[in-house]
Amino acid sequence: MNWLPWHTCLLAIVGVALWGSPSSGADEYEAPPIEYSLGTPDNRISQLQGALERRETSLEHEPELGYLRDLLRKLEIREDSQMLVFSKSSMQRNRISPHTPRALYFNDDSYLGYCRGGEVIELAVADPQLGAVFYTLEQTKQEVPVIERQTHQCLQCHGGSQTDNIPGLLVRSMIVGPSGLPILSEGSHFVDPTTPLADRWGGWYVSGTHGTQTHLGNFILRSRDEKRPWNNSQGLNVTDLGDRFAAEHYLNAHSDLVALMVFEHQTHVHNLITKANFTTRQALEYEQVFNKALGEPASHRLDSTTRRIAHAGDKLLEGLLMVDEAKFSSPLAGTSTFAQTFARPGPRDAQGRSLRDLDLQQRMFKYPCSYLIYSEDFDALPSEMMVYLRTRLGEILAGRGGERFSHLTPQDRAAIREILQDTKPALLEAL
Repeated sequence: MNWLPWHTCLLAIVGVALWGSPSSGADEYEAPPIEYSLGTPDNRISQLQGALERRETSLEHEPELGYLRDLLRKLEIREDSQMLVFSKSSMQRNRISPHTPRALYFNDDSYLGYCRGGEVIELAVADPQLGAVFYTLEQTKQEVPVIERQTHQCLQCHGGSQTDNIPGLLVRSMIVGPSGLPILSEGSHFVDPTTPLADRWGGWYVSGTHGTQTHLGNFILRSRDEKRPWNNSQGLNVTDLGDRFAAEHYLNAHSDLVALMVFEHQTHVHNLITKANFTTRQALEYEQVFNKALGEPASHRLDSTTRRIAHAGDKLLEGLLMVDEAKFSSPLAGTSTFAQTFARPGPRDAQGRSLRDLDLQQRMFKYPCSYLIYSEDFDALPSEMMVYLRTRLGEILAGRGGERFSHLTPQDRAAIREILQDTKPALLEAL
């Protein structure tokens, strides 16, 4: 028998004690300290459900739309955030087609999916401690509507390697046939802000203008005999979707290009915040168990803890500061009021500048630092991660960020620092 050194054996035992059997990375968030499915959510949607249960509020039901309109109001989600996806790639796939697309809506922390004639409204929210938490609301009229949390069913797609082994959000671009079924043999793209526009929006309706740039939106592959390159000329620079689906059965006729791009940025950064949160808490939990087993002081910092926090922190900063963001060769414009209403909330610095200000000429935002730096889930990051982020952000804004952050011009760095000093001074006060 080959014996391992005693400290190596102990390491293996500690690992099994912490994380359970080494089956998949996704299992880690079900173990301490996260305990995702056992955890009690505290977020905008869980708070609304609590208010419904206590009869402090109610939801208005409409004959065709069900609870959709009033639920959006209660969650403070604007109707002009509407995006339409016609690929059969979600829970109510039998309700989705090019003639009956699924409508998605969002604000800074919450996401809502509506299918025409669907049994439920689908919901997701960025929970400060649990990451993406999923819910459904039955569309049949009830005396007390129940928003029910969903775990295992949603986590089959939203909790594995596709979301970096956290409960997260997914945006996909796929080639679809006339019924809306994805043609899996043609592959797909998981979309984030680094994805070229040419690979985005397969299976989605897109309303807006984008010059000579191409994309896969509004495209249906009518015949497998069509030769590449496929002709999507009728799907580009579309400003009226009225002839593609029955818009009168939806809240509006838009699937706004700008809303789509903000949505892709936001889901990406929400996932990175969750990863930074979970990684830090898991590393600290492991450290405590390991130190106790070896008789080390509880305050003894393992090199592995430092490395894990730094790695997740750097990835988060790359997302916040829009590293490798896809560039535009032509200006972009949507068709709804989304661009105007999105920028309105601010906050703004003494010069009137906001991290929500859109550029849409060569890049998404005028000032390349995500507005999610103001979010509750960012503020809920463990203190050890926040210390790292503050230090590293200070280096980056001082021009010492290294090659990964070289896309930030001196003007960009100065503007970001000045905006944060006026609107989130606690983040920079230690620098």
